[in-house]
Amino acid sequence: MHLQLFNEKYSTRADADAIDEYTIYPARGIIMDRNQELLVYNVPMYDLMVTYNQLDENMDTTAFCELLGIDREFFEKQLDKNWRDPRYSRSVPFPFMTNVLAEDLAALEERLYEFPGFSPRLRHARGYKHEVAPHVLGYIREVDKNDIEKGEGAYAPRDYIGKSGLELFYEPDLRGEKGSSMVLKDNLGREVGAYKGGDYDKPAISGKNLITTLDLELQKYGEELMQGKLGSIVALDPKTGGVLAMVSAPTYNPNLLSIGYNANNPYGKLSMDETKPLFDRSVMAQYPPGSLFKPIVALIGMQTGELDPNRTISCSGAYYFNGMRLTGCHGHPTCFNVQSAIQHSCNAYFVTVFRDIVDGPGTFRNPEKGLDIFNSYLDKFGLGSKLGIDLPREKPGFFPTSKWYSDYFNRQQEGQRWNSLWIRSLGIGQGELLTTNLQLANLAAIIGNRGYYITPHLAKNWENDGTSLPPGYIERKEVGIDPQHFEVVVDGMERVVLAGTAQIAQIPGIPVCGKTGTAENPLGKDHSIFFAFAPKDDPQIAIAVYVQNAGFGSTFAAPIASLMIEKAINGEISEGRKWLEDRMKKANLIEQQEP
Repeated sequence: MHLQLFNEKYSTRADADAIDEYTIYPARGIIMDRNQELLVYNVPMYDLMVTYNQLDENMDTTAFCELLGIDREFFEKQLDKNWRDPRYSRSVPFPFMTNVLAEDLAALEERLYEFPGFSPRLRHARGYKHEVAPHVLGYIREVDKNDIEKGEGAYAPRDYIGKSGLELFYEPDLRGEKGSSMVLKDNLGREVGAYKGGDYDKPAISGKNLITTLDLELQKYGEELMQGKLGSIVALDPKTGGVLAMVSAPTYNPNLLSIGYNANNPYGKLSMDETKPLFDRSVMAQYPPGSLFKPIVALIGMQTGELDPNRTISCSGAYYFNGMRLTGCHGHPTCFNVQSAIQHSCNAYFVTVFRDIVDGPGTFRNPEKGLDIFNSYLDKFGLGSKLGIDLPREKPGFFPTSKWYSDYFNRQQEGQRWNSLWIRSLGIGQGELLTTNLQLANLAAIIGNRGYYITPHLAKNWENDGTSLPPGYIERKEVGIDPQHFEVVVDGMERVVLAGTAQIAQIPGIPVCGKTGTAENPLGKDHSIFFAFAPKDDPQIAIAVYVQNAGFGSTFAAPIASLMIEKAINGEISEGRKWLEDRMKKANLIEQQEP
């Protein structure tokens, strides 16, 4: 008996004895600034796959190599596989070349029909329209073994994954979902067609597009001001907690770490750079806050009742105890109240206040209890722990507890008790106290808001998506200080700019409230620091600037912060302050520190 077939598709399918599943990679979600200006986009990238048993032994190898810009040795090496290795099969495609740019593949694609066995597979790498914010945006890389194991099936070898910044933090949303294509193959490994007309194919789902809180122009401007310097700028919208700008200096071109970037080990060069451009100084560096901590001491003192706003504390150029000069200060008028103490940044005033808080009321001194009460407020201010910004690797900072001191001094001498005098440096933001610049900017936001903050964050919303921000990026966090105490501190910070240590930060038409600091650096020149908010009664920006090894806070940090404030509010720098802008941009402190 004979069976005759009238439709040749049946004979074709009869020859097919295998079904291959091909992965379809999704487009990764793009990243934009708050005004939907493009920051990170997708760059078409291809893997050139080859199926060994489909190669034409008579192909024009010379022409093929010329089209790809490779030599014969590379060609032969890529095809020389150990066929006993289960990773390779003569009938299954494997990568001949990876991460090939579209323009590099264009010439070959026009003549691809001449080279059977070769086929391109589309991937999506990253490109950066503006050379800004690499620490915030992050970069992607191929997954490693650890990524695959932790991914619980989400990743396979050669997939891409966010490795830092927003790319890492929002990886599950940005990456999308891979699709698949089921393809029939014959016994020679040749593609016959889609399996069952593509009914079992699964389309890829593109990642979500992220709109950030960043202001591109302000970010650019901050990076210009910080050229030639080590340090950080963090600018927040105090009303929402959104990050307007986050600068870590020195910075680098984010395109250097793009997949397919033609450079000789750019990551290695950046990681070996002594200025540590890969290190995010906004959230990872932990510095003493210096005099920026004094307004916080004042707020806690007034709240606990240990400080009357109109208290006068004399200063003779230092803090004295039993006639001994212990903590130096600078020449300034007598401080008759909290406002003038903040204006003149009096060390004697705030050491005295801090000791009173720690010792507590009455004649019986209980520094352990007093420090615990003091620290309970620091905790509410977001110090000593991670704020929870949507960036990986944020550091918590540090404040010492009563137990920490008891353990420390007991190690020095068993049974030794400590007292407030021994830890007085905390009252002026020195000693063991450490903060991140993000935390300092958040403190400025708290004071500007008169007592609350919203967790700093970089995600504004997802484009064309109903997904809302996590509750932590919306809810107000109260710090437990009565509003009237903030008005005292705000007035003092305004005086700092009008007639104190930060007069250089004055901006015509914009009332700025700020505080300078000069953090001691045992390894070299002191750090220049400043935090501020503006305008005074309706803050639109809160900012902290930390410039390492730059001396007094008024020298670099304060003018840089004031220029950022003016740029954010007015959009440009007034003619009368162009000289200051020019001086900040041209100052190269890194070169000055070189031997």
